[in-house]
Parts: sequence; C-alpha cells; structure tokens
Amino acid sequence: MTTPRPCGEWPSPVGTDTVAAAGLKLGQTAMTAEGAVAWTERRPDEGGRTTVVMADERGTRDRVPAPYDVRSAVHEYGGGAFVLDGPTLWFANSEDQCIHRVDADGTVRRLTPPDRGLSFADLQVDRPRRRLIAVCEDHNADPEPRASLVAISEDGDIRTLASGPDFIASPRLSPDGRRLVWLSWDHPNMPWDGTTLWQLDLAGDGEPVALAGGPAESLFQPIFAPDGSLHVVSDASGWWNICRHTDDGLVPVTHETAEFGVPQWVFGQSTVAFDDDGGLYAVVSRDGFASLVSVARDSGRLRTFDLPFTHLEQLRASGGRLTFIGGSATTAPTLCTLNADGSGLQRLRASADSDWPEAVLSTPDAIRYPTADGAEAHALYYPPRHPDWQVPGGERPPLLIKCHGGPTGATVTALDPRIQFWTSRGFAVLDVNYRGSVGYGRAYREALYGAWGVADVADCVHGARYLADQGLADPGRVVISGSSAGGYTVLSVLTFARVAAAGASYYGIGDLERLLASTHKFESRYLLRLIGEDPALLRARSPLHHADRLTCPVLFLQGLKDKVVPPDQAETMVTALRRQGVPAAHITFPEERHGFRAAINIRTAIGSELAFYGRILGFTPADTDLPQVPLQPDHGSP
Repeated sequence: MTTPRPCGEWPSPVGTDTVAAAGLKLGQTAMTAEGAVAWTERRPDEGGRTTVVMADERGTRDRVPAPYDVRSAVHEYGGGAFVLDGPTLWFANSEDQCIHRVDADGTVRRLTPPDRGLSFADLQVDRPRRRLIAVCEDHNADPEPRASLVAISEDGDIRTLASGPDFIASPRLSPDGRRLVWLSWDHPNMPWDGTTLWQLDLAGDGEPVALAGGPAESLFQPIFAPDGSLHVVSDASGWWNICRHTDDGLVPVTHETAEFGVPQWVFGQSTVAFDDDGGLYAVVSRDGFASLVSVARDSGRLRTFDLPFTHLEQLRASGGRLTFIGGSATTAPTLCTLNADGSGLQRLRASADSDWPEAVLSTPDAIRYPTADGAEAHALYYPPRHPDWQVPGGERPPLLIKCHGGPTGATVTALDPRIQFWTSRGFAVLDVNYRGSVGYGRAYREALYGAWGVADVADCVHGARYLADQGLADPGRVVISGSSAGGYTVLSVLTFARVAAAGASYYGIGDLERLLASTHKFESRYLLRLIGEDPALLRARSPLHHADRLTCPVLFLQGLKDKVVPPDQAETMVTALRRQGVPAAHITFPEERHGFRAAINIRTAIGSELAFYGRILGFTPADTDLPQVPLQPDHGSP
C-alpha cells in the first residue's frame, strides 16, 4: 500500500551514486575469428578512463592497462579507437592521440610518433600488407584540421592513401584485401545529410572511384559480405535501408519504413553484420524501438529475434555468434552474445545495476501529440512510480522535460538511472524526440532544418501542455533539462516560452554567433542547415540576445575543457541573467570536456539539479547529501 507524500520528497533507492555508477559506458565492440569478444568500457570511478575488456576462453580481463585511456579525438567525439587482430590489439590513446600496440603478453608500445598533431580513428587491420588503415585528422593544418585516409606500417611510418574531402570515415577492406572503400562528405553537410561511397583498388595504381551517394543521400556503414559483395545503408527511399552495390548502382535489399542506420556522430558504429556463412543480420528501429533481425538477401524479408530488448547497438557477427549491446525499460545497456539461430542468449556485462525492485521502475509510453504548424511530435512519457509513495490526492506530479543532444539524435529506451532518479522521487518525465530527431525517417529528421530554436521549442511546449491536458502533469510545476544542443533547447524554451518554472542547462548554447565562430570543425557548418548564416537570424534565435525575456532561475553546469560548446557560452549567459536580477547557479568542472565522465562530477551534477528544483518548486528532498547550490541573486523557496 502506498502513502501520499509531496512529490520531490519521496525517498528513493536510485541515488546520486547509482546515477554515477551508470556513467559506465559500454561502447565499441569487436569479435575475433577465435570467438573472443572485446569492448570499450568507460569507467566513472577511474575518472572517466576508457579501457578495452576482452572475454575469451581465458576469462574476462582488461587488455589496456591504466593509465592508458582508449579515446580518439577525431571530430572531438571520436569512436573506432581500437582494433583486434588475433591476440594483438591497437588503440588510440587519449593523452597523446598516438596509436599504441598491445601484444598477447600485455606489453604496450607506441606505434605512431608523438607530438605530430595527428589523431586517428576507425582503425582497420590490413593483414596482407602488415599495416593498419585509419582515418587521420591533422591539427596542424590551417584554417581547420585536415582529414585523410592513411596506412600505418609496422614501424610507424604514415602514408596517405586518400585526401581532399572535408571528412572521411568508415574505411573497410574487402575479404580478399584488394579493395578499400570508405565514406566522405563536405561542408556544409553532416554525415546524415549527404555522403559519397569511394573505392580504391589496392592491387593497382589507380585513383579512388566514387561508387554511390552524393550531397543529398546519406550513406552509412559500408560492409562487405564474405563473397565480396559490397553493401551499404542508404536513405534514398526516405528511410535508412540496406542496399547492395552493383554495376548499375545501389539496389535496395530491404524496403522498410524503418531505420537500419543511425547518425554518424562517432566512428565504429555498427547496425549491420555478416556472419562467416553470408548470413545478414541487422538492427532496425521503428518509432524509437529497436529489434534484431535476420535479413533474407534475395527478398529482403525480415525475421525478428525474440529478445527482451528495445534498444540495440554495436552489432557484430562471427562464427555463428552475434554480439550486441541491448537494453530495455527494465534493463540497462548490456553486452550480450547470441547464437545466429536466436538461441543461447548470454549477458556478459551490464552498464548499470538493473536489480532494482520492479515496483520502482517507471516504464515509458511512446506518445505522439499535435504540435505547432499542424505537425506531430514524438516523446517517451514516464509516470512517477514508487512502491511506497504516491502523489497526494487532488494533485498532479511535477514534470521534468528532457531534451536530448545533437540535435540530430534521439532518446534511448534502455533503462536510464538518470530518468528513474526523477520518477522514483515523484516527477513525471517527458523525454522528447522533437522534430529533427532520428528514427522516424529523413523527412522528420529534416523538419528541424531552418527551424532550430523554434520547432524543438514548440514540441517541448506542446508536449507539456498535452500531458497537462491529460491530467498527467502539473502545468505550474514544469522544469526542463538538457545537454549540449538539448541545453540550447532548454535556454530557448525558458527565453521564448512561458511553460517552465526553472531549467538546467548542461553545457548548453546561449550565443549562436559565438558558437559558429568557435566550435570545432565537425560541427562548424551545422548551424547553416539548422538555422542559416544570417547574423540577424542567429541573434534572433540566441537566448543571450534576449536574456531580458528569461525571468526564471537557471542552473548552468559546464566542463572547462569543452571544445564543442566552449565554457564562455555558460559564462556569458550567467552574467546576463545576474545583471538583470534573474537567479542563476553556475557549477563548473575543471577537468571535464563535452559530457561528464568522472563519478564525482556526475554525482555533483544531478544532486545539484535536484537541490535546485527543490529550492525553486518548494520541496525538501529526502536526500541528505546533496550539494549546496548558490543562486545569485539569492532566491528563496516559493
């Protein structure tokens, strides 16, 4: 039996330590022909260091010892930072961005020379030529880093194989080692806008040849079947579908109104895999929920595996086994293996403890609701839930609106302690897949073009009103939180709408002109599609230039080593708000970059957010170890 208790004051088993522990991030995966499985593991209790873990007949063990940190800086977001060849492992090290080799006995030695200003990603083994192939980013180039595709010999010599495009990704070798393919794109495109598929004949002296794609077709993850046929994911149909390359161009293998691809923010992603016998397997997403399928290569018919997961990523196949990371509303992202016939599911490693009582877990409903301009928006709605407490009679719960980053991204349906932290304390949560989010086809993805700061704001506002109209949220107790591009949406909602009583901006954007002038190469033209380059329009959409319209308290959380959204974005917003008497809290983390990795900082961030909302909405959290959040000017409880 549950007892009424003010929302926000419910004691919860999901504490700040739980959220920090969930900062353990499972990333890139790999399988070897010998049956070993390897994966990256970012550990908050080691200051956010990432290592490579391997599971094989010898057990489970770290392959990269401390203090090495497996992290590429290419595009700032990195990915594809290690590769295996039997017992040998190569990885990009965070501190010096050099490639290092780890031998079977654990010996680590540097392969590429230091202090050259080079970063590497998407490492591939070219076994016939006893070398590595990698994407290289040269930070000595002017006016921005230069991309190239390089070969790295056993003694560390670096030779350029291809260059010219602004961006290069996804190098892949044919099974016979004769052909090398990759993707490229140029400013102002992002990889989900338009990419080109290239091929180089390594057995000859020819130049690279463009095979498919272009500025209006997004290609993702080129991959060779064991018979040498080349496949790639293309959105020419309006949805990312699997295609086969032929002499006549790309021929669709699948014909789904669903997504077989994801936005290429990082290197090393995989949603399609071939087994050694030519079996084709894929992750497909519909309305934000993912399934694992086998694909008939002749007809495109899908057979769905019966698995307890709604979120899937990092699919690999080898020797009749599949490996992937899967999660659901009650399961945190978990590294799994599975027989190719669908039997023998094994869970190797979970990113967070999923053994909470089922009665405390809030599971989401996927909702669609009308928004501005006669359009429709998507979101996941989580009701407040606790086995011991309930919303007092006659009340509706406070609502936390969550805004994902990107903005070309999406919410995740896997168990997220950062959401359960709030629902188990009496909050409803609306995790918004505003227009521009992925998983709903190219048209929905492009609905944000020219409308960032307008369409996403409207979708958050209309989502809150929709829940209020359904009696599911208190319209007088709405708060909003988001990171990076989601932080920009937070500040825009607070500035240009009157729906929230307070907000938390995690390394969010306040001044679009400054961002355009100072952000890194990968996103330096992103705004041109999202808004445009007219200075008057950029100022019109920038919360900083309309700070007089922002009247509610705001919490700013910022890493001081962030190169994606520089710290001055938060600093200028805080100064502008305090100048006009609006309470603002500003918490900085000197060693953090874009996204918080260290456990102590993750605890501080979410604990501060809870204490902040309690102060603004007038509740006293049951937690006794929350940080102090100084507001300037001071702001008491309502």
